[in-house]
Amino acid sequence: MKKIQFEHKEDWLHYRAGKITGTRLKDLIVKRGTKKKIGFYEIIAERIAIPITEDYMLRGAELEADAIARFEKETKKKVDSSLVLWEREDDPDIAISPDGSIGETEAIEVKCLSNARHLEAYLTQTIPPEFEYQILQYFIVNDKIKKLHFVFYNPAMPIDYFSMVINRKDIEDQITECLEIQREALKEIEKIQKDLTF
Repeated sequence: MKKIQFEHKEDWLHYRAGKITGTRLKDLIVKRGTKKKIGFYEIIAERIAIPITEDYMLRGAELEADAIARFEKETKKKVDSSLVLWEREDDPDIAISPDGSIGETEAIEVKCLSNARHLEAYLTQTIPPEFEYQILQYFIVNDKIKKLHFVFYNPAMPIDYFSMVINRKDIEDQITECLEIQREALKEIEKIQKDLTF
């Protein structure tokens, strides 16, 4: 796993463009049928179009620091929340932007969901399915990660904070399968990119 440090969010956003990140993976994997999902075309567009920077994660970013501070207080674990992008050593187009890391073997992902979504996650004690691939991407990108702390934070709710732990050993088969799917998609994307840009 290769770690790339950034000082400015604009540089971080620009560098992520054209990569399969944890957020984007769900828009690439096809579970039924063979039709490509929108993420496939977004990656191609980002590689050949003029980049446009949008701060679409503003709310989450504003609350993320508070959530990480709360996690540190509750767990007594020190989180490195530097603005970084992790890339696979053997394929830099397979990447994730971690919300934080704890040493070399643990990471943290923070979600500041709407009131209803936060409450649903708390009452069911399940992570919403749309985050399945983002979770997998932590383990796919960084072979050293053994545990992911999935943190929910919404200061408007009576139970404003809770977290769940995902262990690598429990999802090994999905990690392997998802890595192979990404490698195959990237081969096809690179071929199309070459065809379109001569």
